Amino acid sequence: MKQNLLWKSVFIIAVLLVFVYGIFGIPSSFSGSGLAAALLQRINLGLDLKGGTHLILQVQVNDAVNVDAQQAIERLKAALRTRNIAFADIAQADPANNPDHIVVKGVSADHSSDLRDIVNTDLTEYNLSSGAQDTYTVSMKPSQLTQLKNRAVQQAIETIRNRIDQLGVSEPVIEEHGLGQYQILVQLPGVDDPARVKSIMQSTAMLEIRQAFGGPYSNEQDALSANNGVLPPGTVLLPGKSSGETGGESHQVWYVVSRSAAVTGRDLRDATASRDENSRPDVSFQLTNEGGRRFAAFTGSHVGDKLAVVLDNKVQEVATIQEQIHDSGVINGRFSEQETKDLAMILRSGALPASIHYLEDRTVGPSLGADSIRDGVRAAVIGMLAVLVFMLVYYHGAGINADVALILNLIILLGFLGYTGATLTLPGIAGVILTVGMGVDSNVLIFERIREELRNGKTPPSAVEQGFGHAWITIVDTHVTTIVSAFILFIFGTGPVKGFAVTLTFGLLANLFTAVFVSRVIFDYVLNRKERGEALSIG
Repeated sequence: MKQNLLWKSVFIIAVLLVFVYGIFGIPSSFSGSGLAAALLQRINLGLDLKGGTHLILQVQVNDAVNVDAQQAIERLKAALRTRNIAFADIAQADPANNPDHIVVKGVSADHSSDLRDIVNTDLTEYNLSSGAQDTYTVSMKPSQLTQLKNRAVQQAIETIRNRIDQLGVSEPVIEEHGLGQYQILVQLPGVDDPARVKSIMQSTAMLEIRQAFGGPYSNEQDALSANNGVLPPGTVLLPGKSSGETGGESHQVWYVVSRSAAVTGRDLRDATASRDENSRPDVSFQLTNEGGRRFAAFTGSHVGDKLAVVLDNKVQEVATIQEQIHDSGVINGRFSEQETKDLAMILRSGALPASIHYLEDRTVGPSLGADSIRDGVRAAVIGMLAVLVFMLVYYHGAGINADVALILNLIILLGFLGYTGATLTLPGIAGVILTVGMGVDSNVLIFERIREELRNGKTPPSAVEQGFGHAWITIVDTHVTTIVSAFILFIFGTGPVKGFAVTLTFGLLANLFTAVFVSRVIFDYVLNRKERGEALSIG
């Protein structure tokens, strides 16, 4: 018996030391300030405790639908030309409200079956319906449209997460928000420059390298006049910046560039901030193998022509192709050093599939977070002390048993937060307090059962045996039902609610260990030291 108790005691002490290390690690000093600093270093604080930025974003999913529809239009035109089928016009009916509807005009009835065959073969995600006067409507299938919109939200979440992670924000919350509203919740604890973060998140940073046919022009009219009033086929007019400055400000100019790009940001393998030969900040980029192959073929056949680097539909620079370029290049544009770092980071993380709008923008100051920590800790300490005192007064000697189990429960819970890096939020502190209450409930169930057995004339060892044996099933039932509820909160809740669910769940699991195993070992130790027939102090 004594040997068994020894091993159980060693196991409990080992668990205690492991979770104490999870809370503090190895502090630089064992003073109050040193332990507090070690605690804050191991346990991450959420937005409501640390302060930071809370954002709710609306993804403009129709942007992604518009891009897909434009690509479908180009594929449809190419297929019709390949089959020598005449058409008058192919365009979106209403890009703002129904971007997935494409109207095809001027295809004769004799070629309607050919048009249907093209849609079924090349545009499998679209349906074709006929109208009056050689007019047809190509619309995206409802299931495909829903998938495209949901995919745009998920891609936006991943892109934003990549950008935020590279900024070094600790424990950000980036997840889908709302039900079917295409919204994203972003919480950034400890962010000291929310304006810069918002700018980085919202930038699309779509890189394109196109052929330049003319420019710079002072204005759009000059560009048209230089081309006899009509732009060359397959070209577009884009704004840019001249190399000179007027009055200390860059003067906007215009360039005629190809509509299609030789390579885009999707072909990027990496992008880094660097400096040119004059030590001016720029961005170096490397292309993928496929992108490098296409870029080499393009530059090899256009030696002596102009090349335009286009970023977000704005020409950053235009250079002459001196020789074939393979898989790397440089973007200049009179950037600041910070701008080159941000641009490189945005290019690495990819472009957003759709633009985003801010529905809610809220900042929690560090002082408010400190107040939340102080009030939450005060509530937890007062609640804990009240429970400890009550158990001592009501159960006498056995109350010490319950108090030791509760303190160990709290240590295990905090150690778990330290080991896993879970974020502690204000609702998480509420989960800690609720765990204490659940722990007391378990002890009360066991102690009251032991009391009942003692009143029925059982000996103290038998009463303890029966008390733990009969209360065990009830304790497991109550804990399992609560854990299931917490699991549902974790699945469907947002950041703070998830914090509550995590602390409550692990606190309940720890309570099963402390209230049943640890308390039983303490009772066995006390009974082992008592004389046969000596009463048990349980109130």
